[in-house]
Amino acid sequence: MFEDDDINYFAYPGEQSALRRASNKNPREYPCPTCGAPDRLTRIDHALGYQCDYCAERDERGGY
Repeated sequence: MFEDDDINYFAYPGEQSALRRASNKNPREYPCPTCGAPDRLTRIDHALGYQCDYCAERDERGGY
């Protein structure tokens, strides 16, 4: 489904985010399923069922 070079690279290496980096093959074009903010997720993030960093931080740690 995904190429190794797509799925193994994070948008913000060394930080808390699990989102994948955006690229020409993997643009950030999907809205967050939780808050609805546009262009927050790449196709890989979307396929993995992720939400945007803001919503993930709020749900996991009590907010920004």
